[in-house]
Amino acid sequence: MKTYAVKLGDIKRNWLVVDAEGQTLGRFASRVAGLLRGKHKPIFSPHLDVGDYVIVVNAAKVRVTGEKLTQKQYYRHSGYPGGLKTELLRDVLAKRPERVIEHAVKGMLPHNALGHQLLRKLKVYAGPTHPHAAQQPVELVLE
Repeated sequence: MKTYAVKLGDIKRNWLVVDAEGQTLGRFASRVAGLLRGKHKPIFSPHLDVGDYVIVVNAAKVRVTGEKLTQKQYYRHSGYPGGLKTELLRDVLAKRPERVIEHAVKGMLPHNALGHQLLRKLKVYAGPTHPHAAQQPVELVLE
């Protein structure tokens, strides 16, 4: 028997629409990261991008447990002394809810060039509509 090697011609990428309403943030992000990587496909290969495009709608309605709304902080640094900025999860959800899901999914992807390539296939929208109707995406229900 020979080991099967995935060729670029064998990779078929679908467009999937996933609704984040009522989903717990971490569990939802790990499922989305798996779809982006292609772990649900029989031709999965850890060093290749074989995953699908994922459109996340209703990002503003994602759910968090415990006291994360008031305790979880997002950090960024300007590079200058004293340039550390922090934001609470509730403030980020109010201003840019897409960033919460993008940040969570980014942390679950490989931290290399492949991860950056996978992250470009993630499209996140705060509301129920998206501009990707021409791609004929398939609705996917994550349990």
